[in-house]
Amino acid sequence: MTVGFYAPLPPARTGVADYAAALLAELRRHGRVEVAPAQCGVALYHLGNNRLHAQIYRRALERPGVVVLHDAVLHHFLLGQLQEPAYIEEFVYNYGEWNRGLARELWRGRAASGADSRYFQYPMLKRAAQSALAVVVHNAAAARAVKQHAPQARVVEIPHLFVEPALPSAAEALRYRQRLGLAPGEFVFGVFGFLRESKRLMNVLETFGAVRREIPAVALLVAGEFASTDLARAAAPLLQQPGVVRLPYLNERDFWKAARAVDACINLRHPAAGETSGISIRLMGIGKPVMVTEGPETAEIPEGACIRIPSGLAEREALQRHMVLLPSMTEVARAIGQRGAGHIRGRHGVEQSAKRYWDLLCEYCT
Repeated sequence: MTVGFYAPLPPARTGVADYAAALLAELRRHGRVEVAPAQCGVALYHLGNNRLHAQIYRRALERPGVVVLHDAVLHHFLLGQLQEPAYIEEFVYNYGEWNRGLARELWRGRAASGADSRYFQYPMLKRAAQSALAVVVHNAAAARAVKQHAPQARVVEIPHLFVEPALPSAAEALRYRQRLGLAPGEFVFGVFGFLRESKRLMNVLETFGAVRREIPAVALLVAGEFASTDLARAAAPLLQQPGVVRLPYLNERDFWKAARAVDACINLRHPAAGETSGISIRLMGIGKPVMVTEGPETAEIPEGACIRIPSGLAEREALQRHMVLLPSMTEVARAIGQRGAGHIRGRHGVEQSAKRYWDLLCEYCT
């Protein structure tokens, strides 16, 4: 059979592209897989919540196949793709005529959609889920969201994959830290990936400032591109505070240098979009303790394998407490990282994930 593979791929600056490249290589161990062919026996469509997926989304509706939902919220994607009348009709298609007024209100307020929880509460998944032969998700929260929109859809949960990287040596990581101006004894927290409002960067930066006044030997590395100019402007003064190292988007090699160089990762998500974070999977996989937002998206991670931070009013207090504790309890931090690595390698290995994809695709091949 021939599998058609439709996804953003490197050098696209997105975690979905990195995921897709790893999955593509592994699927080709099982059989013939072509990237975006005109015809195929079965199609595998990767959908996410940004404009890179526009053509893939349209094709998935026109020629149904197996859909992978990397985000269980497509609301922001559709806001960017549709004009007002079409957006309102799409919202009504998902949530009923009685919500037409709400659709108009959300359209008018779309400039705040990155932080307003209402846009996450209405994922707008119905059309993609109903048309798909099957929908692949990475966690139970995403599976529930799909079923709420399309009760008859077949939903298959396949854990987000992890590829064991060729890590730089400890000496390389030390030299990398030195080039960034980080002292050998500093405890370095890292924030990686596309910098959206939902990653709680403002809270992280403000909390870090308070922690550094209490513990001078800490640093914060912030790496990635901003999703909005408004957030970039708001964060600019805080990124200039002592102890913060700002890096742009990192290519694969530099990403792993930075990942090896940090002592812990902060990877919060609120409001959540039903996604399993590739950043969390990667950092946990190499044994780094990772702070994640407590919620259904992270519920499958065993206790003690990550650090859960509550959302809402308790977020900042919990974040500050753990940012103070980890530098003073490095053995505990190391143990959390080791438990996380064991969990990722046992559940998220690329070979087992790809085999489950292949078996599913074989069911639908014509």
